[in-house]
Parts: sequence; C-alpha cells; structure tokens
Amino acid sequence: MDVNKIRNIAIIAHVDHGKTTLVDKLLMAGKLFKDHENPGELIMDSNDLERERGITILAKNVSVRYKDYKINVIDTPGHSDFGGEVERVLNMADGCLLLVDAFEGPMPQTRFVLQKALQLGLKPIVVVNKVDKKNCTPDEVHEQVFELMFQLDANEDQLDFPAFYGSAKQGWMSTDWKTPTDSITPLLDGIIQYIPAPKVEEGATQMLITSLEYSSYIGRVAIGRVHRGSIKAGQPIVLIKRESHTLVKSRIKDLYVFEGFEKQKVDEVKAGEICALVGLEGFEIGDTVADPEKPEAMKAISIDEPTMSMLFTINNSPFYGKEGKFVTSRHIKERLDKELEKNLALRVGDTGSADSFMVFGRGVLHLSVLIETMRREGYELQIGQPQVIFKEVDGVKSEPVEELTIDLPETDAGKAIETVSQRKGEMLNMEPKGDRMILKFTIPSRGIIGLRNYLLNVTAGEAIVTHRFLEYQPYKGEIPGRINGSLIVMEQGEAIAYSLNNLQDRGKFFIDPGEPVYEGQVIGEHSRSGDLVINVTKTKKLTNMRASGADEKMRIAPPVKFSLEEALEYIQSDEYVEVTPKSIRLRKIYLNETDRKRFGKQS
Repeated sequence: MDVNKIRNIAIIAHVDHGKTTLVDKLLMAGKLFKDHENPGELIMDSNDLERERGITILAKNVSVRYKDYKINVIDTPGHSDFGGEVERVLNMADGCLLLVDAFEGPMPQTRFVLQKALQLGLKPIVVVNKVDKKNCTPDEVHEQVFELMFQLDANEDQLDFPAFYGSAKQGWMSTDWKTPTDSITPLLDGIIQYIPAPKVEEGATQMLITSLEYSSYIGRVAIGRVHRGSIKAGQPIVLIKRESHTLVKSRIKDLYVFEGFEKQKVDEVKAGEICALVGLEGFEIGDTVADPEKPEAMKAISIDEPTMSMLFTINNSPFYGKEGKFVTSRHIKERLDKELEKNLALRVGDTGSADSFMVFGRGVLHLSVLIETMRREGYELQIGQPQVIFKEVDGVKSEPVEELTIDLPETDAGKAIETVSQRKGEMLNMEPKGDRMILKFTIPSRGIIGLRNYLLNVTAGEAIVTHRFLEYQPYKGEIPGRINGSLIVMEQGEAIAYSLNNLQDRGKFFIDPGEPVYEGQVIGEHSRSGDLVINVTKTKKLTNMRASGADEKMRIAPPVKFSLEEALEYIQSDEYVEVTPKSIRLRKIYLNETDRKRFGKQS
C-alpha cells in the first residue's frame, strides 16, 4: 500500500457526543458489510459492559476503504477515568476528528482528550454533531471550540481547522449546517484532504507497541504503528523494555494489517501503517520494537498517575464460594497481574498480607469496570472503601482536585451548590442554558465520591455530572461523611417478611423478604446516626388460639438496590462490598458485634 494513500485518525469526544455512532456510519460508507448483513448499531462497542453502559471503555482499531485510500480509524473512550487508553492510542494517529455536540458544546472531557491530542501535534478536524437537535447553536459551538484550542496552546496550523456539521445518527455531514446533504462522504473527502499522510523516516526498524490483544489461538498480539523503516514476517528484532531499557532478542512470526474488522496476513509493512505482530515473547505496552544492529528506543508513553485506591481482598463471608469459581487469593493475584499488562493507568501495591492487595486507579469508574469484569468472569472478592491518594508537595500534605461540571434543572441548582460547598467545592461559574443550569466547580476528589448518587436522587434523575482531574492542591480539611448508621443482621438465616414489616420505622432496607442473610451483613440504613443490630430472622409465634383481630396487612416498602459504583460510594471505612457473580452485598469488616466493639475501641 502506498503510504501517501494511508490516513490514521483518532476519534475523540466527550461521553455521549456520538463517537461510536459516527464510526458506524464511516464503516457503512466504506462498504464493509454485504447488502444482506445487518450489523446493528454501535458496532465498535463490542463488549457487554460497553453496550450496557453506553460508553466506550477500550480503544479499538478498524479500517475503512474509501476511493483508493485506506483510513485507519481509532475509536477512543470519552471518559477521563479511561485516560490511560486515550494516551497510548493517540500515538498511532496523524490527525483527529474532534466531535462536539451542537447543543452542549465542548465539555470537560472534550478538553481532557483534546489537550492530549494537541500536545502530540495531531491535526484536528472539528465535527459539530447533532445539529438536528432543538435549540442547538452550531456557530457558537464552533467559536467555543476555537477558544478552547487557543487556551490549550494549539499551534497556528491546528487553529486553522476545517469544520463539518451534521448528524451522525441520520448519516449526513456538510460544510454548512443549514444545507444538509444525503451522505457522510463530505467528511471522508475532508479526512483525505486535511489529515496529513504518515511521515516516513528512512532508517532502521522502529515501532512503539501501543496496545495488545489476546487470542487463545495465537497468543498475545502486539499492535502499534511502524514509525521508521519496515517490518517483515520472520524478521529477527530486539525489544527495548519501557522502564529498564534492557534489550530482549525476539523474532516476528506473523504480520497482520487491519482490513475492516478483520486482520489480513501480509509479508511486509512499511512505515506509517498500523499493524499487529504475532510471536513476540514477553512484551509490554510501551516497549519499542527495533533493529538488532541499530537498536534505538522511542519516547515512552507518559501516563498520568492514579488518584484513587481500593483494597481488594478474598471473600471470607459465610457465603463464600457458593456462586463464584475463582475465590482464592492466588486467583485474584493472577487476574490483577493479567490486567496490569494492558491497563496502563492501573497499579497494584502490597498490603503486607497475602490475602489482600491495594489497587490504584484513575477513579471509582475505572476500578468498578475492572471489578464488574472480574465478577462476570466468575471471581468472588471483597472491596474496601475507595480512598484518594495523598501526596507531599513541597512539604505540604496535598490531595487530588478535580474540575466538576453539573448540568441540571434550574430549580435544583440551589441544592447542588449547597452540597458541593459542604464537600469543600468552590464555585467557578454558573450559566443558564434553556431551562437548565450549568454549574462549574473545583472540588477535592474525595468530595466526588457519592455525589452523583445524591444529585440523581435530588433531581429525579435529571442531573448530568462530569469531572476531570486538574492537579494536586493543599489538603482542604475534613469532609462530613454519611450521617446515618447501618442496620446490621444479628444472626444467619432468612429475612422474614414479618420481621422486616415490624422494623420498617428503623430505616430503609436493601434486601427483599426471603433473602438469605448472615451475621454482620449490612441490610439497611438506620434512620439515625450510629449502627443498630437487628434480628430479621424472627418469625411470628403461632398458638392454637384464634386471634381476635385479623392480621394487619403487611406493606413493606421496596428495598433500595445498589449498583456496584453506588455500593462502593455508600460504604464507610469499617465496611466491605462483597462481590460475587450473582450478588453485591454490604457487610461489616468484623462480622461479630463483640469484635466490632473491641476493635472500634482500639482504633
């Protein structure tokens, strides 16, 4: 393939601005499917979690043929919790499509991803999407994007960006939003015209491994873009390790390039093309594939540091092993080590105990996606309360601070401002948009834990909360935690409806009647502060005397059911979330009440 006919582009945008839908339309335009095939929607979101949550978690490669050009498209996540994914794959691109919603304009995570792309010198094409929305302002959004790029120190070439307008959902793009076209081809022509062909450097082989796949058939596959020279099947190479810069000799067995969704076997790949290598032993993301005679390392991928930690430990509750296949600490350790290979923003630390591990990540979402994936694979484990990572900066105790944007109905703005200021947030600005209000704050990462939940309850599900990491700032002081205590089970058994009915005035329950419970399990929230131990396994005493009044009808309020993130954000420091393939339970770390009192006094 002639290198001048190749275009490598990454698609970047805030969550839910239509990246994956646009990729769908590009694939359709590239005639990747036969007429009888119906691939459905969101073709690139291939894993179950991505489809359920409607977000992209893993960056993926696909290629589209248009005229006699080959466009390699990289779909990236929009969430700053998955920034590690974005940072590594942008290295493969020469330009990017920046997608912006015509109503919302640039959002915090647009800024986060765009900053990474501009620093790498990528040429942007701005696509203002969803111009068919009511009350949208495409021209204002175009101005906002220009201002944002200016703030992010874009160079003159980057600031002179072409803009396209359209609706990815309806499958059209145009250079003027007032004159819709009937296809997406103007954008494809724009990609060929404005995105530069890959720069080719002559010299010895050089390629940076930016992602990996695993296939049970051929083993681990290294993916990256050939930076210099060429790579042939069967060629001996050296791997230059990311951290130690040691050299490891290896040989390439097979070589593939991306054609549509498939990989096509080839004999040689020249500089500028994205390819997959099979047969390399012991490589990691960030290693350089180089020529054995002139080994030169490429600049390693720089990844932002994690800001949050959670304790992962084996499940030792009375119900352990009933639902999961993998329950021992060896299983959990092996699974975390496997995750470390491809999840660059993750770290695993030692706790001094063989049964538990400290896992560090970008945020609650980043870690909860890992936990959710593990439970679907059949793992059982327990997770401690999320903690932010404090640092000493110039001798001052500092903590991570984030920029928070809340988009909610105008009538609820007062409650949001009050809550955020209690959590040590500082307001930057508020601007009305239609009947909604957009509030911007800076807030410590600690303050965000549990905030989304509260705001969704207060606004009846209307609030949209987004945040991105800013920097470390001096410690902001104590943040008040959950005031209400927990309702704790007294003994193992089955929750009886009669008992739950009688105890309803003590608080809200998290379980249904008939559910098995064990001593020390947290099954509800006390209506006051302080924990309360209750007996929910008590049945009604039956006698052979007929009662004078008929039994009152039992009306039990429906239980509160937590998702995994909500459970992690809800628990306190003396509690765990027990995660198994079928259930999520809350429990005290010490199940026995006497132990709790004894250790409570010690701490």
